[in-house]
Amino acid sequence: MSTVAPARVLEETTHRARRHRAGGRSAPLAGWLFVSPAVLLFCVFILGPFIAAMALSLFSYDLLTPAQFVGLKNFRTLLTDTTLVRALGNTFVFAFASVVTHLVGGLLLAVLVNRGLNRVLSYFVRVAVFFPFLISWAAVALLWKYVLDPSFGIVSYYLGKIGITAPGWFTDPAWALPSIIGVDFWHTIGYTFLIMLAGLQTVPAEMTEAARVDGASRLQSFVFVTLPLMTPTLFFASVITFIGAFQIFDPVQIITAGGPDNSTVTAVMYLYQTGFQAFQIGYASTIALVVFAVIMLVTILQFWGSRKWVHNA
Repeated sequence: MSTVAPARVLEETTHRARRHRAGGRSAPLAGWLFVSPAVLLFCVFILGPFIAAMALSLFSYDLLTPAQFVGLKNFRTLLTDTTLVRALGNTFVFAFASVVTHLVGGLLLAVLVNRGLNRVLSYFVRVAVFFPFLISWAAVALLWKYVLDPSFGIVSYYLGKIGITAPGWFTDPAWALPSIIGVDFWHTIGYTFLIMLAGLQTVPAEMTEAARVDGASRLQSFVFVTLPLMTPTLFFASVITFIGAFQIFDPVQIITAGGPDNSTVTAVMYLYQTGFQAFQIGYASTIALVVFAVIMLVTILQFWGSRKWVHNA
């Protein structure tokens, strides 16, 4: 009996080891099956177009005639394209203004809703602020194009009632880009607001209460306790806001079409004009690579800089 039991134990152990090895071989296959939809979508809609853009940037192609290999000619053209420089400048101004206004405005709204309002009013403000984000850009652009029309727009009408001549919001080069920035803020601030509100609600109330007990004022408690704990949220919001803002297209195309005098033309809009209006597909692909490189470079710089000011708990 003493010799049979060890034999059975050895047999069962061997059997379990074989089953474990068999399961281990099938585990990678099961894993790939689970991630295959995401991998397929990535290859079709991201990796594939990226490789195609890299290839097309080496050709002169107008969709109608056979593509001609031109090497790095499209990249050399970038160096003398003044319209692209203007578009990149406008896009950087728009993106910087969008990041600043969204971070400040979203944070102030979140603080107000989180602490300063009663429950019913807080719920109303959340819905009111976030609701514009649910409306399509086309509808928002047409709405504000009408509201700010210098001839019959509501804003211009009431400014005239109090003796103020309304500027050409979308027709004056000095006002066109700031007006687009304002429209974008109205439409997208709700998303940043929700991110900030979620970040505020993760700040432990015990820490702010301890600061108040130690004699800190409400402002000091916010600056020295809440804000440092909010830095990961602020960093996340700054990254996604910049990426979204640098790809702005819809309101510019619908409201101003890049005018007046290219004062609102953006990088993605210039890409669209080059590729689908001028039919310079090769050069448009080169511009697309520039946009990708700028976004990637700025994002890398944001991650590098975050080590100095983001405090991870």
